[in-house]
Parts: sequence; structure tokens; C-alpha cells
Amino acid sequence: MRSFLLLLWLGLLVGLSNPAAAQLLQAKPAFTRADSLRGALTPLRTCYDLNYYHLDVRLDIGKKALSGSNLFGFTATQDFSRLQFDLFANLKVEKVEYQGKSVPFTREANAVFVTFPEPIRKGSRAAFTVFYSGQPTEAKHAPWDGGLVFTQDSKGKPWVASACQGVGASIWWPTKDHQADEVDSMLISVTVPKGLKDISNGRLRKTTALTGGATRFDWFVSNPINNYDVALNVGDYTHFADEYAGEKGKLTLDYWVLPENLSKAKTQFAANVKPMLKSLESWFGPYPFYEDGYKLVEAPHLGMEHQSAVAYGNKYQNGYLGKDRSATGWGLKWDFIIIHESGHEWFGNNITSKDIADMWIHESFTTYSEALFVESQFGKQAAQQYIRGQRRNIQNDAPIIGPYEVNREGSSDMYDKGSNVLNLIRTAYVPDDARWRELLRGLSRTFYHQTVTTPQVVGYLSQQTGYNLTPIFDQYLRYASLPTLEIRFEEGKPVGRWIANVPEFNLPIRLRTKGGEYHTLPLTTSFQPLNLPGLTRENLEVDTENYYIGVLVE
Repeated sequence: MRSFLLLLWLGLLVGLSNPAAAQLLQAKPAFTRADSLRGALTPLRTCYDLNYYHLDVRLDIGKKALSGSNLFGFTATQDFSRLQFDLFANLKVEKVEYQGKSVPFTREANAVFVTFPEPIRKGSRAAFTVFYSGQPTEAKHAPWDGGLVFTQDSKGKPWVASACQGVGASIWWPTKDHQADEVDSMLISVTVPKGLKDISNGRLRKTTALTGGATRFDWFVSNPINNYDVALNVGDYTHFADEYAGEKGKLTLDYWVLPENLSKAKTQFAANVKPMLKSLESWFGPYPFYEDGYKLVEAPHLGMEHQSAVAYGNKYQNGYLGKDRSATGWGLKWDFIIIHESGHEWFGNNITSKDIADMWIHESFTTYSEALFVESQFGKQAAQQYIRGQRRNIQNDAPIIGPYEVNREGSSDMYDKGSNVLNLIRTAYVPDDARWRELLRGLSRTFYHQTVTTPQVVGYLSQQTGYNLTPIFDQYLRYASLPTLEIRFEEGKPVGRWIANVPEFNLPIRLRTKGGEYHTLPLTTSFQPLNLPGLTRENLEVDTENYYIGVLVE
């Protein structure tokens, strides 16, 4: 959600003769060693596999500071005596403890290197604890920038929240800050001033009143969790609850909102949450975190997909802050933040990309889930209109896949362009709706609670459809420009080809004579006959409603 922008630009490029030439020429970004330390899986990171965290922090709201510790429980994947964890340089590492004793460490940029007194052997389980303190980066425009939000509610009471997707969790707590290694379970302990509550991920295990007037909240997450999802939400919250009879049984629904918004929250959440769960469970399979429950937590920013504790800041209205991103009317019939951010429970939280460069796996499928929700509520024609409406936000400015191993995501087109690509795959290769549903559900089963790469996801889709989809995804994900359908009439006979950056690009196209039925014809980057009787330049119709492409007719 972090880089999600309202980009009001019509993306359907009809008439482009050469999309490769239209691709913007951009200077290669210069990456530093700090970028590599943050984004690369070096041996100092892969030598240990995370099993368990215990994050224990105390919040000093007046000073906008925090202090505490994080225990790293891990299994050694090889013999080693040195490893890396991550913590932003503006936060101080007080000490690192191993087996009850302090061990030496050094820092470079936002990376911390720990040296152990003797080698830790492959296969052994061990733990170390990092003690730290300081003033974390304050997010000024969350969720688009990262850090902690320090603000007040309408009654002047403190209201604090975390939002750190992209920049990384190490902006406020010590962690192995790479998506490829998710911890198996986690205890989150947050101590806050008396009168306030902390709402974090998972289930509340214990609330403890401490001397001096503070309160400690212990939340336990029993499922794997990526570290940017780990959240604190501190405020004067009130609570109400419900439950949902889902595919895996009873799912608890817990809602934490500011007291003055209780009535609005009850109405808005009742109208959206259960229909969302019914729809997305139908399309993607069971909600992936029954053991940890489902929560919506009111936040002082727009929203974020914090696992089992979705941050909500859409002001209890339908649409995206009251607007329809698709400009079709369908986007005003439901609450965008509830549907979109909850969709990330399946894509982003259940299935997580190993490298942030592949974040399209999170955002394309989740943006497409909006259309699937529309389909389940209002029918397939409404969903197709909504998907076409998403194109107005596409820029075609840069590749959707970013550079690997430097913690950089690609173009924000991963949202709406990615959604249109998935709809194209459905149209061209899986027109049977029941089969398409089973393919999506199978994706959740196959990669359940896993971190994945683009080749894994595209390989699954290729295997399920029976077609090599790699050239298609390569064109849409690795190049900014659209493939263009070029049709010529040579001596009255139509021939066609694809103009694309990927030489092996081959995509069947749907054509018809005006008013007739669509026919699906195979097409590659070489000219070949279009065997459709009666087709002329005047009566040719291309399915640009379901195909996000350029078209050139000569």
C-alpha cells in the first residue's frame, strides 16, 4: 500500500506503432554499499534462519522515543561465528547479549555485525538479544513514508502508530530486515503510559499494570509474519467484537477504534468485513491466519496490511477517501481500505515476495482482488468495468519489477497494470470461471505461508494453464511499454503480429467482425494470417476491453 498513488492517466495506448521506442529512457539509479547491505542476502544473513522473536519495547510519547530489546531465536544453516542484523543508525544499540554475556558488534550504515565467542554449528538452535534505544524516524506522510506516526486524537490524547513497508522494520526495531526470512512466531510486548492501549498483531495474551503507572500489552503471533507487518497502535481505543463462520470454522473479528467513532465503525465494518471475507475466501481459499484472528485497528494514517491487525484510516466511508479510483461508480459501493488491505492477508502476508523488487506479487493480486470482490457482489460485467476503470491510474513509466538485492520496488503500475494483466491471463487462457477460481485457490495452497519469487509464481500459473506464460509476464513486468497488436491488410487479407520487447512474446488475441462473436487466434511477433472470414479494416474489432494492449491497424 505504501507507494499507492492516484495516478489519473489513461493507460490504453491505441495507435502506438512501436511501444519499445515509447519506453522512457531513464538514467540507471546509483546504488551504494548501504543499499546492498539492506537488500542483499549475504552469507552473514543466510547463515541463520529465524524461528522466533520477542520484541519488548517501551514507548516514551513525550520524547517521541522508545527503548527495549528484541530476542532473535534462530537455527544455524551453516557453521558461523559472525552475522548481520539491521537497525537504523539513528537508533543506538546499547548491547548485544549471547548466553548471558555481552558480545562485540560493529556498525556500518544501518547494518550491525555481531561476533560470537565460538562458532555456532550448523543445525544448532541459539538466541541472542539486542538492547536498543533512541528516537525513531517520524513518519510525516504515512503510509507513503516510513517510521512512527506521533499525533493526537480529536480529544487531544496521544495516538501513535507504525508504518514501515518498503523502508523496513529496522527503522524502529532491530530485526533481520529482509523479506526472504520470516520468523515462525513472535511475542510483541509494548509498554505504554497509563490510560492508553497498544494493539498489535495476533492475540492478546496478557495485560500488566506496571509500577509507575505504565501498562504492558503482550501480543502473540502464532503464524509466520514478515517484519514490516509487525505493528504497534497506541491510543485511547475502545473494542467491539464479532465472529465469522468461515471455511476453517469460527474466525474471531476484533475491532479497535477511537470511542467517538464507535457508532460509525459498527455500521461500516458490518457492511464490509463479512462480505469481504466471504468473497475472498471463495476466490483465494481460507483466510490464512485463523489462529491469530482478524482485526481492524483505527489508525492515524490511511491504512496498511499489518497481518491480523489491519490498519484502517479511511474515515468510515466508501471508496478511497470517498472517491472512486475506477471512475465507474462501482468503487463507491464498498470501503476501499477494508477490501484492499484485507486482500493483502492472502497476497503480501500469506504469500510474500522474497525481494521487494517482486512486490507486484503483493500488489497486483491484491488490486485484482478488488475486482473479484466487485464480481462476487455485483456480477462479472461490473467487475470488468471496474478493471477497465483501473487503467486510468496507469503510467507505463518504468518496469514493474525493480532492481534486485538493493531493496527497491518497481513502478507503482504494479497495482492497476498488474490487475489488468491478471484479467488478461484469465481471458486468454482460463475463460472457465470455476477453473480460474480453483487456480487462484491453488496458488494460496501451493505457497501457503511461504516467501516466493517471480519465477515461482509465473511457473505455477504456467503449469496450471498449460502455457508458457513467462514471455507475457516478462513483457508486462520487466518493460514499461505495452505490447502492440499490429494488423495489416495485404491484398485484402489480414495478417497480424505482436510488437514487443520480448522476442518470444506470444499471446492469443480475441478478434471479431463488428457485432459478431469473438474468436481467439494465436499470434507471435512474426506476421501470420488472421483466419477470420469476412474480416476487413472497417469491421475489425479487437477485444481491448479485456486486453490491455496497444493496437495499430494499417
